[in-house]
Amino acid sequence: MTTPQETLEPGQPDITPLWHGAGIIVIDKPRGPSSHQVAAWVGKLLGCQVGHAGTLDPQVSGILLVMLGNAVRLAPLLLKHDKEYVCLMRLHKDVERQRIDEVAKEFTGRIYQRPPRRSAVKRLLRIRTIQQLDILGVEGKLVLMKVRCDAGTYIRSLCHHMGLALGVGAHMQELRRTRSGVFDERTMHTLHDLQDACCAAAVGNRAALDAMIVSVDAAVPDLPSVVVRDTAADALCHGAALAGVGVLRCDEFRKDQIVAVLTEKTEFVGLGKALAASTTWKPGKTGLFVAMTTVFLAPGTYPRGWKKAVKPEKPAKS
Repeated sequence: MTTPQETLEPGQPDITPLWHGAGIIVIDKPRGPSSHQVAAWVGKLLGCQVGHAGTLDPQVSGILLVMLGNAVRLAPLLLKHDKEYVCLMRLHKDVERQRIDEVAKEFTGRIYQRPPRRSAVKRLLRIRTIQQLDILGVEGKLVLMKVRCDAGTYIRSLCHHMGLALGVGAHMQELRRTRSGVFDERTMHTLHDLQDACCAAAVGNRAALDAMIVSVDAAVPDLPSVVVRDTAADALCHGAALAGVGVLRCDEFRKDQIVAVLTEKTEFVGLGKALAASTTWKPGKTGLFVAMTTVFLAPGTYPRGWKKAVKPEKPAKS
């Protein structure tokens, strides 16, 4: 995570923050800078704490999710998002198109991978799923393909292994991430777009900037939801577990599953871990239902609907 103070140049005055609270902005990362540098620039422009999910190598472009404020708490979920890439692979010798298509089918499904030597993670053998591998075009030794895969799949390794299977060798020449979870190229913005929006916001026109930043609940639309009474919201913001009597309705989920907790007005309170399956709950049933793990709604947003326990007064000493 990078703070605004860490991104400012020596002797540069502090900037007025343009964003408060949690949010996500989908950046079109250019080739050249690292993911950390891009996130730091976003933090410098907005004047807020930031983090990024799904690191891209410096020479890789495309979707980079930059989390603002306490949205960094979503990182464990965002890192699990399926990804989609467009890759340009260079073969070391010419190969017939039919054979390339055959090998692409062989690499669709579960594959074994070991992180590259330069990777920051342990080089342990892992299984990843290639959900879709489409050959978009072949021109000489260049192969353009689209890959939809699990998080943590190394496309560089995929190209290398496909080259071995073809018997000619291959390497990744260019790569662009086109989707991460629910976010695709239609939702991303360049750093130049963000800078223009920040300049407009600094003089009072926030429309463009506000349109770029999405709410944290937009990143977890596939999670089952639990709708709570507004009177229970503030207690959850203060760390209380959700009791069954505070629940109005919920989707179907199993015990220990992560759920999204919403107010009656569908405002996003945060994430919680189900303490019981939804099938065991009935309106008015007592007992704890959800343990909050991550809270995004600020305390005091909703009126307090709970009371502090009053300690009995000690008898006066005679």
